[in-house]
Amino acid sequence: MRFPVVVHKDKRSDYGATVPDLPGCVSAGATMEEALEGVREAIACHLEGMLLDHDSPPKPKPIAEHRKNPDYADGVWAMVDVELSKISGKIRRVNVTLPASLLEEVDDRARKTGESRSGLLAHAVMEYLSEGNGR
Repeated sequence: MRFPVVVHKDKRSDYGATVPDLPGCVSAGATMEEALEGVREAIACHLEGMLLDHDSPPKPKPIAEHRKNPDYADGVWAMVDVELSKISGKIRRVNVTLPASLLEEVDDRARKTGESRSGLLAHAVMEYLSEGNGR
C-alpha cells in the first residue's frame, strides 16, 4: 500500500516526515532518506495497531488533495510503499481456491510490481477494507 508523505526541514532541525492519511504518524531523521525509512516503519506500526483494533485503514488520498492543506505548504512530497504482508508478526498460512485465470493475473501483477503472491493478496484485501467494503 502506498502512502503520500510530506517532508519538512527547518534550518535548526532534522527532516520531519508526516503521513497526512494517518493522523499522528510521523518520523524524523538527520537526512531525508532516514526520515522516509523511519516513516515507513511508523506506517507499518500504525497499520498493525489499526488491524489489532479491528479498524479498517484509510484509503490514501492523492497528493494533490493534501497539497491544499496549508500545514503542508513548502513540504516535499514522496510516496512510501509498505508491504502489508509483513506488518504483523503473526502470519497464518491459508488454503484459498481461486479460478486459474485469476491466479495467473495475480501472479503476473505480483511479478510486475516485485511483490510476492501473498503480498499482493494482502495489499488487495487491505485496499478493499480501506474502502469500507465488507463492513
